[in-house]
Amino acid sequence: MKVGTYVSPMQVEMTERELPSPKADEALIKVSYAGICGTDMMIFHGLHPRAIAPLVLGHEFSGVVMEVGNDQHVKQGDKVVVEPLLNCGKCAACQTGQIHVCENLRYIGIDKDGGFTEYTTVPVHRLRVLPDSVTEKEGAMIEPLAVAIHTVRRSKLKVGDTVAILGAGPIGLLIGIIAERAGAGKIFISDVSSMRLKVARELGFEAIDAKTMNIAEVVKEYTNGVRADVVYEVAGNQFTADQMIECIKSQGEIAVVSVYKKPPTIQLAAMHFREISLMTTRCYSQEDFTKAIELLAQNKINLDLLVSHILKLEDIQAGFELMGNPDQSLKILFQP
Repeated sequence: MKVGTYVSPMQVEMTERELPSPKADEALIKVSYAGICGTDMMIFHGLHPRAIAPLVLGHEFSGVVMEVGNDQHVKQGDKVVVEPLLNCGKCAACQTGQIHVCENLRYIGIDKDGGFTEYTTVPVHRLRVLPDSVTEKEGAMIEPLAVAIHTVRRSKLKVGDTVAILGAGPIGLLIGIIAERAGAGKIFISDVSSMRLKVARELGFEAIDAKTMNIAEVVKEYTNGVRADVVYEVAGNQFTADQMIECIKSQGEIAVVSVYKKPPTIQLAAMHFREISLMTTRCYSQEDFTKAIELLAQNKINLDLLVSHILKLEDIQAGFELMGNPDQSLKILFQP
């Protein structure tokens, strides 16, 4: 079978290996679609501390069950999406049902071979059967959609609120989509990519080109000096770490979604004087994942605009290089 493997920093390649056999608690999955995530790009650049080459990347993927080890809740032929979190089951977070903040959390595609392959084995309890109305292509987008749902549900967003989103990548745009469904009023979103800003406009958001405009000034003018009720920081750099404080109103809330590669400097005094709340998020809960599937099953969200490319595994190196250019890509899926 074909396998997309991380070989070394800045190098991924298609290799071949024998088809795996599922263990008693696993299922053999024929992968349908698998998406490149920001974490995959971090690994590609050699910046992830746990990802050790050679590694099959990919934790956003869907597929079809080909074989099941034991009699389980999935069967041959089922369309499935993989929920890639691997928790320890022993820490305090796991014991209280909060497996997404497990103290020893691991991921399929980071700590274990993932979905950039024709076939893979997955623990059965990490599989969700897709409703008939949800396509396998949509299935590969459920994981990032769950991140957006988790972020908005954890925030203090209220109906009619003014929202500022810093970063118009897939997660930023998905947060905008979910915030709108949750009742947000005006949604501003900034980025440096003209392609991503074009998608933001097509989704109905107020797109701000960060190369020429300051979203904080735009939001301040729109709100007559009040600023945004909620700011979602999804870019992960020092510039947006400063800007998120400029954008937010007194007693407003900042939700930091980014995983920073380098610790930023945060102006805590500026937050202190205006009683600003700072909230962080980590992936999603099982309930968030369920909500993502339900929203797609009810045809309440259209993700087509977010998929910029569908490539074959033979093009994996080109796909990662393309993903590194935000002016030419948004969400890239592989179809093995």
